[in-house]
Amino acid sequence: MSNGPKKLEFYGGEWVSFLPFAVFIALIILTTFVFGSISDGALWVPAFTALVVAFFFAKDKFLYAETIINGMASKEAIIPVVCWIFAGVFSRILRASGLAAGIAGLAASMGISGTLFIVISFIASALFATASGTGFGTIAAGMGVLYPAGIALGAHPGLLAGAIVSGGAFGDNLAPVSDTTICSATSQGVDVPGVVRSRFKYAAAAGILTIIGIIIIGMGYSGQGQVGAVQNISYNPNTLFMLIPVAITVWIAIKTGDIIIATTIGSVIAGATAVAAGLIDFIQIDPGQDVVKDALIKVTGSGLDRTVGGVIYTGINSMIQVSVLALLLFGSIAIMRAGHGDVKLLNALEKVAKGPIGTEIVISIMVIILSSLMGLNAPAILAVGASFAKPLSQKYGISPYRTANLLDATSCTLVYSLPWTPAVIFTIGFARDSAHPLAALDVTPYVLYAYAMLAVMFISIIFGIGRYDNMEKAKGNKAIKTA
Repeated sequence: MSNGPKKLEFYGGEWVSFLPFAVFIALIILTTFVFGSISDGALWVPAFTALVVAFFFAKDKFLYAETIINGMASKEAIIPVVCWIFAGVFSRILRASGLAAGIAGLAASMGISGTLFIVISFIASALFATASGTGFGTIAAGMGVLYPAGIALGAHPGLLAGAIVSGGAFGDNLAPVSDTTICSATSQGVDVPGVVRSRFKYAAAAGILTIIGIIIIGMGYSGQGQVGAVQNISYNPNTLFMLIPVAITVWIAIKTGDIIIATTIGSVIAGATAVAAGLIDFIQIDPGQDVVKDALIKVTGSGLDRTVGGVIYTGINSMIQVSVLALLLFGSIAIMRAGHGDVKLLNALEKVAKGPIGTEIVISIMVIILSSLMGLNAPAILAVGASFAKPLSQKYGISPYRTANLLDATSCTLVYSLPWTPAVIFTIGFARDSAHPLAALDVTPYVLYAYAMLAVMFISIIFGIGRYDNMEKAKGNKAIKTA
């Protein structure tokens, strides 16, 4: 008798476990062409409908329901939701303080605007993500601070948002403390530092291509609506004090690698700094029409009609839509896994893997498909890494360092750019209340790092670049230390 989880069987076989994703994506495509855009709230309907449709194909309806609950309640589902809530509050405090206007004013006084600001935003986001290992944390910081400042400086909105997301993908791919780096290395039994060193050439090449792409696209964008106002940007110099909690938060994120710890401390320090600098109030009760400052806590109305709002409330509320969507998607992920759809796909692709080039292509496609469907890359690496990629690579003499790089680099591509993925939905959520709101399709074409990395990795596969990296070291590796 097996002690493992019970397999969820479907009428039609194991491939039907992909039905929630198929219905979800089909409805997204329909929504896109009919309504012209996608918002995170609008994606609830396709995600929920997909789970309902697949329900009728499950042989054991009780197990189906239990699987959805287990998927939504899993640690890998709750961790990003908690991170988003804490990051949402931190970002909202920074926004309410006027820090974006301060950065825009300072940049304008230095002659920095438009495309140059986008390049700087990409580099800054890439450095932060590489140091902290958090793609979502980078998006929260960048969209909360750099995005509104860049809009005021006449930057291309979609290109700027795409540059920030690209920076997050760069760091997620390269950071030693990133979950994708650790998962890819441990799945192949190799050391993290060695993997990072061998991976740098791919990340650097994709990063350079991203910067070139930003410059080329940015040159064709005039931004006439904002450029004329750049020199006249006015701001409260006290807003620059908010750079102190930002710097402290970045430092904590780098030291701990934990976005919740960093944003918890950062939110407290940011709130205290904003109140001390006179940028926002600590609390407002029944504010009059002449009150223009935000408050951490705001109580309006009287008697039974009193309502509580403020920056903290708004920050949490701004993350509700993406959090609900993520939980629904994790339900679909659990259904696919319980129905052994991922195993079915692995076995099917293994049959077409012939020779080193074919093997690397299949491994890459496998990771890209699973990460794109799931909207997450670490679970895709875990699904493919040890059970599929490792034995297949060993069969054809491919270095485990190379395999780890394939797993990680390709998992940090479309998962950051497709319109239904949490990264893009998270991004447009931050832009919702800005001077230039974004739809998912406004961001997708401009996550240039995702497409640059795809090109770099497939070129490296064709020419065999890095295929035998550290082979002598790999032969001597009997275990891996990740501490």
